[in-house]
Amino acid sequence: MSRMIDLIRVSALPSNLMQSASRGALKVPPDETLEILVHLAIKNPIFGQQARMTLASWDEAASRAAAANPKTSKEVLEYLINPHNLRPALLPALLENPSIREGLLVDLMASPSKEIIEAMLKSPRITRSPRLLDELKKNPHVVGHKADHLEQKLAAMPAMRELDGSDEPAPGEVILNAEDGWVTGMADGDEVEVSAEAEDEGIKAYLSDHSAEIAAEGDKPFHAIGGIYDEIEIGPEAPATETEPAAAPVVAPVVQPQTEVPAEPKHLAPRKSHLGEDERRGSALQKIAKLDVKGRIQLAMKGTKEERSILIRDGTKLVAVAVLESPKISDGEVEKFAAQKNVLEAVLRAIPMKRRFAKLYPVVRNLVFNPRTPLDLSLGLMKHLLVQDLKHLSGNKEVAETVRKLALKTFKQKVENKK
Repeated sequence: MSRMIDLIRVSALPSNLMQSASRGALKVPPDETLEILVHLAIKNPIFGQQARMTLASWDEAASRAAAANPKTSKEVLEYLINPHNLRPALLPALLENPSIREGLLVDLMASPSKEIIEAMLKSPRITRSPRLLDELKKNPHVVGHKADHLEQKLAAMPAMRELDGSDEPAPGEVILNAEDGWVTGMADGDEVEVSAEAEDEGIKAYLSDHSAEIAAEGDKPFHAIGGIYDEIEIGPEAPATETEPAAAPVVAPVVQPQTEVPAEPKHLAPRKSHLGEDERRGSALQKIAKLDVKGRIQLAMKGTKEERSILIRDGTKLVAVAVLESPKISDGEVEKFAAQKNVLEAVLRAIPMKRRFAKLYPVVRNLVFNPRTPLDLSLGLMKHLLVQDLKHLSGNKEVAETVRKLALKTFKQKVENKK
């Protein structure tokens, strides 16, 4: 069944119903009523004036709800934030709506209205974006202590640089996607700090939600996707055999220390106070190998970064996906997981299902460039890529031909739109 807005777009309604539509009097849902009014206000020369008057006096609470809703149609949001139509009461909600492109906010920053500038100075979205703060600083009405405040904010942020798709963002850098209006922070290195209570609650909820599946898996042992055991020597002894002389140079520093160190045998090798990276990894593997499915799920959600990096490759879906549920996981870890080819497809599908990860541009980019990502997921995420990333993707021989062709088509469209 066609919606009323679809009929109005093709001029399929009689004039009396069009008149009612311009007054917001049709019996349709509120969101569709707004769509109808905005369409008439922009496109219809006969009923447009009445529609604009109706919009200007539309219920404030309903208008604010639409302004804050990311699912509100693009046409409605762009109409509401247009300086000629803007109602100041709606501005705080519009500024925080992620569906509002940054370009529209930049256009609004040229406004001479003190009320608009004040709202922008208080906006969390704007105050955490170097690009938007820099643009706001250019407004001639931002002077005195306001200008000083912006300077202090900018000085405390990482230096901005253009993201042209050819180089990797630095850890902690704020990535700006001017096309989609995303402001995404990358966090790498340290784990997110959480309370023990929060960890336990998350584990209980996950185990409860998947109790039947866990019971079905039983005592299924750990099996890593992609042969993780090939990456590390477990155990202290790995002697070279006589039939493999080529391996001798690799172990030579271990078995012939006297060729490298002066003759003071008592001071050759002080005992280590901590394990090296490979030894820690071997220790983590041995620990994981002793656990059943339930134990590995608990470790995935409470364990260390090292243990998560192993369990994300678990051949048991419930365990691998549990890693993404860990409250300790950092954005930098997820970015690396999105690029890995030795994980289950279920992991790659689960990453963008979480809003926190779906808002990270490097994560989206890595998923699209990952040849293991399911085709439908890659095609759906591709529309968010920057122009230069689309160009690189169109020439990437690792991904499917369908992905390359659509990347090239989308790249050409975006270049043409910019012109």
